[in-house]
Amino acid sequence: MKPVATDSDMEAGEPEFKPLTADEAQRLRERHPQVSPWRVVAGQVIVGVLLALGVWVVTGQSRMAWSAAWGALAVVVPAALFARGITRRRAAGNAAAAVAGFLGWEIVKIVLTVALLAAAPRVIPGLSWLALLLGMVLTMKAYWIALLVRSKRTTG
Repeated sequence: MKPVATDSDMEAGEPEFKPLTADEAQRLRERHPQVSPWRVVAGQVIVGVLLALGVWVVTGQSRMAWSAAWGALAVVVPAALFARGITRRRAAGNAAAAVAGFLGWEIVKIVLTVALLAAAPRVIPGLSWLALLLGMVLTMKAYWIALLVRSKRTTG
């Protein structure tokens, strides 16, 4: 039979929590600056445009390029709407409202993405689902570029 740990036993093994001073918090913010969601959206736009042009050059088919562009659009437009929603000024200090707003805008983003994908066959004649999927996936992953650029700036 295992002995049951008491609260005092559990607390003894954990390091004591020490809040940061204002100076320590400021230094932490300077070392790890936030990445603007607009910068991520701009990166996604750049990746989407370059991808559509690349697909057009490689395949020589405009329908393939438009399919890849629509896939990128299905990521960029909802992401821009989401960024707009979460960066609007709100009453500070209400964590529950902030979480609810974040989740609400995430739902809007998902619904808009699904609607854009559902509209794709009607908008793009001769739609290539493979090119559309390529456009979506590569554009979605563009935020990693923003994170890598940020980490190189902070460490370099």
